[in-house]
Amino acid sequence: MKHLVSVLLVFHFSFFIFHYSIAQSFTHADTLRGSVGTGRDWWDVLRYDVNVKFDFEDSTISGYANIEFKIIRKGIVMQIDLQEPLVLDSVFYIRNDTLNNGLLNKGILTAASKIEKITRDGNTYFFNNIAEKKSKRTHKLVIYYHGKPQIAIYPPWDGGLIWKRDKNNNPWISVACQGLGASVWYPCKDHQSDEPDKGASLTMTFPDTLVAVANGRLKESVDNNDNTKTVTWEVKSPINNYDLAFYIGKYVHFGETYKGVKGNLTMDYWVLDYDLEKAKKQFTDAKRMMKAFEYWFGPYPFYEDGYKLIEAPHLGMEHQSGIAYGNKYQNGYLGNDLSHSGWGLKWDFIIVHESGHEWFGNNITTKDIADMWVHESFTNYSETLFTEFYYGKKAADAYLQGTRENIENKNPVISSYGVNKESETTDMYYKGANMIHTIRQVINNDALFRKILQGLNKTFYYQTVTTRQIEEYIIKQSKINFSKVFDQYLRTIQIPVLEYKIEGYKISYRYTNCIKGFILPLKINAKGQRWIRPTEQWQTLSLYPEGEINFSVDPNFYINTKKVE
Repeated sequence: MKHLVSVLLVFHFSFFIFHYSIAQSFTHADTLRGSVGTGRDWWDVLRYDVNVKFDFEDSTISGYANIEFKIIRKGIVMQIDLQEPLVLDSVFYIRNDTLNNGLLNKGILTAASKIEKITRDGNTYFFNNIAEKKSKRTHKLVIYYHGKPQIAIYPPWDGGLIWKRDKNNNPWISVACQGLGASVWYPCKDHQSDEPDKGASLTMTFPDTLVAVANGRLKESVDNNDNTKTVTWEVKSPINNYDLAFYIGKYVHFGETYKGVKGNLTMDYWVLDYDLEKAKKQFTDAKRMMKAFEYWFGPYPFYEDGYKLIEAPHLGMEHQSGIAYGNKYQNGYLGNDLSHSGWGLKWDFIIVHESGHEWFGNNITTKDIADMWVHESFTNYSETLFTEFYYGKKAADAYLQGTRENIENKNPVISSYGVNKESETTDMYYKGANMIHTIRQVINNDALFRKILQGLNKTFYYQTVTTRQIEEYIIKQSKINFSKVFDQYLRTIQIPVLEYKIEGYKISYRYTNCIKGFILPLKINAKGQRWIRPTEQWQTLSLYPEGEINFSVDPNFYINTKKVE
């Protein structure tokens, strides 16, 4: 992305996470944030119900979060994350199931016991587990908090709350917190491996001159008769912590019903009032996206919660069932083609890319952020698949190959585990997508490749996964051992080099700059198209009778070549 940075000075956090440090030491706080330690490993989140009041004048929030959970093993200490400068006021443990969510949302704490001994360690709170060791019923916490949360200076690349005004000077509030974590604005178990199995709700109190939108569907709206309104949105499906998001502004709505592979899907669009006509024109790409991605990946994963595009005060984010859109109603990435092929200007990058995350990232979620290539490589490749669906294979190949200019190869795609650390470069996007495209060439069966993509979404439906699970699934379904390919492209910065030499009617070739035992079949052009299986040892191919040999590797394979004498 260096060329793009020099021109635009811009990345987007959801898909271009960039860090300037080459080496980094990890802290105690990193471990608390990124690992499943003794304060997290014994309990499983079932549901979040978050209730927040927003004060635009002083950029503060106050509210409470109801966390429903179950106990999966004996635990002593419970860890709850809430980032400074927010302050946890009090915690109540609900002793039985007589207190339903409706009462909790009214702040009634009958049959609850207050937890008195609470300690803070930076962005983390600890208290003794007062719940039973194990039981069939569920347990609940109600956590009250308040404060002035961290403000995102340059969203969505840095995380936090966004307090802006639209061009008509109306308040416009939202959040972007992938990487930084949802605990920047509500108390939670802030780890990607634990999604609330029963979904979540978000109740917001705000000025009644505005409109508030969130994930899922509108459940309740109340006029408080004090110039404020309170609305509740609810998402039924499991959801990443960082995907739970709000949008408060001068919104208007339009929508449509899409006849998808699982029936009717509501597609709703919320935009600032003065952008309505532009949105009606630009958002036609949403329906095109849905058609292409249901073909490639299978059914949209969240029919029950619907699909929404919501204009946001930042570039974009894959907030589940409520995609943040800020691409200024133009094709490409802010009007630029990231592939330099021309094909990236045929469609709206934010609509296509961020919506692709509904399958890879929101449906299939990695347990550790170090494995975020599963989210970003497949979603980056979804851009190629969208291009192929509408403009053909040659266009898609040109788009994919053009993105290679953005690959940096400074750090491995897979980062360090247990410390909330994703890749330090953009390679989990472009390099990962090129790896997937290379694997597709080796499979050499597009029907099977498509079946694998759909199978991933069906097999790991609403699940959190590891890299190994994804690798093993692809290997099993393709019946091709890609283990060395995954190791090469995900765990090293080496791009394999095919060295070759031509002597008369013979071509000799071998791999260099690769891990031991690396095997990747290649399609080559040399007196016709043919396959070879290079290794680290020299092999020779006879192309009798003699004649001029013009040798090249199919450019859909992401390798380098070097002619030697």
